[in-house]
Amino acid sequence: MRRLATSLPLGLLGVLAPLAAVLTPVPAAAAPAAPAEPSATAARLSGKVVVAISVDGLNPRAITRLGPSGAPHFHRLLGEGIGTLNARTAYEQTVTLPNHASMMTGRRINPRKGGHGVTWDDERPGMTVRKAAGHYVASVFSKVTGSGGRTALFSTKPRFGLYQRSWPKGIGRFVVQENQSKLVSVARNDLVSHKRELTFLHFSLPDKAGHDHGFMSPAYVAAVARTDQLLGVVLDAITARPRLRSRAVVVLTSDHGGQGRRHRDMTRLANYRVPFVVWGAGVGSGDLYAANPQLRDPGTRRPSYAGRQPVRNGLVANLVTQLLGIGRVPGSEVGADAPLVLTAP
Repeated sequence: MRRLATSLPLGLLGVLAPLAAVLTPVPAAAAPAAPAEPSATAARLSGKVVVAISVDGLNPRAITRLGPSGAPHFHRLLGEGIGTLNARTAYEQTVTLPNHASMMTGRRINPRKGGHGVTWDDERPGMTVRKAAGHYVASVFSKVTGSGGRTALFSTKPRFGLYQRSWPKGIGRFVVQENQSKLVSVARNDLVSHKRELTFLHFSLPDKAGHDHGFMSPAYVAAVARTDQLLGVVLDAITARPRLRSRAVVVLTSDHGGQGRRHRDMTRLANYRVPFVVWGAGVGSGDLYAANPQLRDPGTRRPSYAGRQPVRNGLVANLVTQLLGIGRVPGSEVGADAPLVLTAP
């Protein structure tokens, strides 16, 4: 890893220039038994450590407004890693639970089109992804665990219990702590003390500030700056330890942006545009679109799932399995056709 960059790569500066439905859950049916996950001998784990970070409600404009001095750790990822500030959420919705389900499964939302079926964003005790889809749905957690790896999920929102209920054997450790600073402390200690192939960490300060005060309000931008400080705790833990420094890769994205105090309108650019950045051992620097011509920078558009795709937050699932060398998540669509190139052209 290189020293902290003081400016963004030219490829990302080009991305910064453009910054300027809901389905009823399918009733649970008599679903077939879950297919057996790959055994530890089915794929050889690469030895990487992946830290997937979702910053709930992160409008990329806040990162550029804060600049390198106000958000040094976000800008470190952008300067030293490969990414874009012009990625997309799932096409169908711009809310939390559906988009995180896409990150974890690599699927679209619509269950009638092969999606995971999570179309709600409130706590529904007893509901699972399997019930939503009407059949078993594999996740990055079940794939990693089935391949002999270890996982953990740390979140600030109790409704993330949906995922623990859905993949109880896939998520090795599940922690909900609504105090973000305490959650990051627990996650950081777990990262340095336990050998896990996948740690999924969920930040939510920007989302709360957006709902309370308005997305891109002074309070919201301050919440993004505070999140940057917490992100620094994770990055410092990685760079300070040779075991992690030589193996860890951070994948950072968001479930949605926001405008006003809302983000449900999936046709608004401020809601469906999110960042997507990869940083760490073996990762180059530059723009994801320039390095991956199979993907198309959408400008300000909101592409469907037809044709060349933009970078989507749902790429997280298959990027994790790519980094770990264990093949795609069964049944996934987003990022399933070709691996992401993580070095500049």
